[in-house]
Amino acid sequence: MNNRINTREDLTRARAEYQKSLALQHKKILICGGTGCVAGGSLDIYDRMKVLMEEKGIKVDVILQQETHEESVGIKKSGCHGFCEMGPLLRIEPSGLLYLKVKVDDCEEIIEKSILNDDVVERLVYHDKENKVFEKQDEIPFYKQQTRVALERCGQINAESIREYIAIGGYAAVEKALFEMTQEEIIDEVTKASLRGRGGGGFPTGRKWSQVQRQDSEVKYVVCNGDEGDPGAFMDRSMMEGDPHCVIEGMMIAGIATGANYGYIYVRAEYPLAVERLETAIEQAKRYGLLGENILGSDFSFDLQISQGAGAFVCGEGSALTASIEGHRGMPRVKPPRTVEKGLFEKPTVLNNVETYCNVPPIIVRGSEWYKTYGPENNHGTKAFALTGNVQNTGLIEVPMGTTLKEVIFDVGGGVKDGEFKAVQIGGPSGGCLCVTPTEDHLELPLDFDSLKKVGAMIGSGGLVVMNDKNCMVEVARFFMNFTQNESCGKCVPCREGTKRMLELLTDIVEGRGTLEHLQILEDLGNTISETALCGLGKTAASPVLSTLKYFRDEYIAHVVDKKCPAGQCTAMLSYEIQSDLCKGCSLCAKKCPVEAISGEIKSPFKIDQTKCIKCGACMESCKFSAIKLV
Repeated sequence: MNNRINTREDLTRARAEYQKSLALQHKKILICGGTGCVAGGSLDIYDRMKVLMEEKGIKVDVILQQETHEESVGIKKSGCHGFCEMGPLLRIEPSGLLYLKVKVDDCEEIIEKSILNDDVVERLVYHDKENKVFEKQDEIPFYKQQTRVALERCGQINAESIREYIAIGGYAAVEKALFEMTQEEIIDEVTKASLRGRGGGGFPTGRKWSQVQRQDSEVKYVVCNGDEGDPGAFMDRSMMEGDPHCVIEGMMIAGIATGANYGYIYVRAEYPLAVERLETAIEQAKRYGLLGENILGSDFSFDLQISQGAGAFVCGEGSALTASIEGHRGMPRVKPPRTVEKGLFEKPTVLNNVETYCNVPPIIVRGSEWYKTYGPENNHGTKAFALTGNVQNTGLIEVPMGTTLKEVIFDVGGGVKDGEFKAVQIGGPSGGCLCVTPTEDHLELPLDFDSLKKVGAMIGSGGLVVMNDKNCMVEVARFFMNFTQNESCGKCVPCREGTKRMLELLTDIVEGRGTLEHLQILEDLGNTISETALCGLGKTAASPVLSTLKYFRDEYIAHVVDKKCPAGQCTAMLSYEIQSDLCKGCSLCAKKCPVEAISGEIKSPFKIDQTKCIKCGACMESCKFSAIKLV
């Protein structure tokens, strides 16, 4: 059969043929090919499995061959499976058997036991705290609590195969949008689904599309924001790596709905694997006739290309992103005009992020009523989060909107690691810190756009960093302010100068020079920046500081009044003291001190001169009797 798909009938025939080939794969080995597992050596595991199976005479199907009539074992580099804490991951279908922390040396045993004899390598499956064994992925609590829509195919298919994507129903949404729906019906379906932008403020997607559709312009663009600059966020990256054709399909539907014929995917260059997978997907779609002129024999034409960003955080803002694609310095501009009116190259532009586009095909295929079964009113659907920090199960997750913070951290995440729960930073540098205090219980807070806004936080792109009681919230605020200040484009005074002054004030506080006046100035500066900055990133730059001042003010007070860091993290406020009852007078600490701050007589307790001490910790490391402590 010719690869090129010229008509709707060709797509139907191709899907049937690819499904037949897929069915002949009586077993499938899915090796996580996401960035995290690749860093752990998953590609070496993939290569070794392939070699070993060929040596043992097992017929291997790597790319879903056509016109085959032999049973085979499919071996695939999939996208991210999500359970990053346990990578590299290897799953075997149709049993659903999941192996964790796989090494190259495990490959032969996996083939002998699980591929040839349907047995289980028990040491590689998941064991919980009570040593209960979970062999199948769907039974593991981390996965069992999730609902996957945007991530539905990530980790389930060969991320580099258009044939497999088509076989499981890929491009059916484009087919339906082209032949069974008008532009208005597509937009109406997305609007009724209450799909809101998953990249930040949660603007209604259907409303944005309708505004572009109404513009009187022969040229319109569809742009995908894959910049994702938040520290600790990797949702969009994983979708681009694991399901690139879904991103393309979502963008194509946006083009059909709005009358746009050209698209750009803006990806930061620090995502080389995402760029590679997207380039492969675009090349395949063009070769198969699913991108280009008269798609599926219709009047609709659509082309697509990748634009790589240099990693500037500000280019996640819409107008800065479009300026960067145009070849200009990525800086925000004053609005109006808005992007829907004058966006890329001064033309009406649909601009959504990766996750938003990945929600579109299932909405078109299954309908808005199905989508609305997830999440509360006006916050329907699911949301992907990058769950990181002091939590047992770090990784990529997806849960229905309205799921509580407690369910995410303790049910999906397995609870807090190395201490008690203290706070969670949500929404990255633009978000806020949520906590549990005598007056606030944010653990019961539903994770949706409206609920978070009420407490001074935001979903943002979906970074979710869990912190235990050993984290200093003042230092957390300083870390995010340092990031924001470094990434400020400098165009507007409030953000350029205000964040710099706020960083200086926070640095003074963590280094022991803070006063109560510092706290008042921080609040005033934060509120001023929020009200006067040019772009959305500037307006939310102070959120981590303002939220920690609101919910953890006692920690700030301890820093500026008592000159103590309750969490013991701010080294400038710590003192090294020698416990006289434990000191043997060996003088080793004095010999190791680089500034000669320790003195004493042999076989008598030594002392530290606090005026000379630089708090390097060399004395504590050298003491063989644990006589030196931080106080």
